Amino acid sequence: MLTGDEDLEVVGESRYQEHLRFICGDPDHKARQTVTAILVPEPDNAYDPNAVSVQIAGSIVGYLPRDVAAEYLPGLRRLMATNNGYIALEGVVVGGGMVGNRAASLGVWLRHTPSDFGVGNSASAQRRPGSDVARLDPGAMRTGFSEAWLTDVEDDSYDLSWFNALPDQDRPAIEMLRGLLESDPDPIDRHFQFTELEARLYKARERDPNALDEFDDVCRRHDAEMHGICEAFMTKWNKIPLLETYKQMAIRQQKKHDWEQVAWWAERGIELYGDKAARPEAIDDLVKRKERAENKIEAARQSSKAKPTPDGRSSMSLDVEIGGRSQAPASASAVDSTAAGEIEVLVCTKCGGSFERLRVRGRKPMLCPECRA
Repeated sequence: MLTGDEDLEVVGESRYQEHLRFICGDPDHKARQTVTAILVPEPDNAYDPNAVSVQIAGSIVGYLPRDVAAEYLPGLRRLMATNNGYIALEGVVVGGGMVGNRAASLGVWLRHTPSDFGVGNSASAQRRPGSDVARLDPGAMRTGFSEAWLTDVEDDSYDLSWFNALPDQDRPAIEMLRGLLESDPDPIDRHFQFTELEARLYKARERDPNALDEFDDVCRRHDAEMHGICEAFMTKWNKIPLLETYKQMAIRQQKKHDWEQVAWWAERGIELYGDKAARPEAIDDLVKRKERAENKIEAARQSSKAKPTPDGRSSMSLDVEIGGRSQAPASASAVDSTAAGEIEVLVCTKCGGSFERLRVRGRKPMLCPECRA
């Protein structure tokens, strides 16, 4: 049994809802059930020899994402050999209840320490357009790029030939994509250009200190055009393919522990999909992330209510004082941080950016939370 402070995502839970509901007991209400999950390699898996299933109470409830399984498998095998048995992780089953007029799926999150498996903190990799791999249902639409590519010749409203002209190097490709977005008016073209630009910027984050800031800006611009993009998708296919931006931004905000933003991006994606998603599991994933974020926000609120301040008032009744002026707390994390003391601003020695933390005794951190991750 291993523990840790980092999330490890589980995918494919939509196929195992009956067992998850059996674990939680009440399918009609939202769940938050602590569980013990076992990681089981599946070398004979017909779709992926690196597959690692996640089992709870003797049955499979999902799998590690394909890229994560390939990264973690060597370390998992080493741990199994050292301990002469399977490796278990703490986890939680969340979700359930009703979303509109349909039952929401239950999802699974695990907690771990990546270094136990010999890897750094993993980030779910964005796939480039057209690389629609790891499909849960063969033949089902994923990002829509493959379908758009196949009908490019017969549909004059957009032209995806720019994709083959992209340089292999990220920075020249990024500049080319920025230029395309300055002039291309078609919403379908623009969607895939935004998606590719986001993927390239995220990939370049370790080499370019500005890449993640650019990534955030591009995602916000992409979101601002998404209603028009979804209308174009509905006109073409009468359904909306996978909108990777919302999952990726929810993951990014989650790594920063900004649960208010996690909930916002997840809710925004759910709103755009409506009941027109080509892949219902895309909505289920966002619902799972939103549910987890709301649980975190509520836990922070309850924690702050329970902490009395020096004058005897509940910490939730106080305004946050920053720089000598009072203001309402911006988020649950800010309330929790300021409830017991003063906020100080530090400068990261790696990226040069500033970050806030609660002033406490002891050694000050040299790196901001993102660089530490």
